[in-house]
Amino acid sequence: MSYKQTVKDTAKVLQNYLTYQALKLIIEQLTETNPCLAIWLREFSASHSIQDSDHYLQALVKENKELVLRILTVRKDIAEQTVEFLPEMVRTNMEQSNMEHRRYLLERLTQTQSSSLDETIIDTESNQSENKEE
Repeated sequence: MSYKQTVKDTAKVLQNYLTYQALKLIIEQLTETNPCLAIWLREFSASHSIQDSDHYLQALVKENKELVLRILTVRKDIAEQTVEFLPEMVRTNMEQSNMEHRRYLLERLTQTQSSSLDETIIDTESNQSENKEE
């Protein structure tokens, strides 16, 4: 897989996630202001997967154009507020996660080597005592 494809896939996943976050926020708002529409949107979302936001929005536009425009507006706003911080946060979180996993792996390797060494010592001592008894 090329880096270019990875970047495209990552952008698509982020777009889908931001659409999901916008949808969540709008349902919260509608629950307060228009409960019937909130229920309808929840039911629509239950029957149409948000995993692919483009397909979801295409299906929604056939039912309620105003909601599509609202989702697009909120999604854009969320993106503008968050995207500039992502590169540094992703790098920092990835480094921290990698460090924690490496530390855990090293601890496991050390424990495994330590147990193997303990077993070897016990076997050696057991063999020595058997030899003395003979």
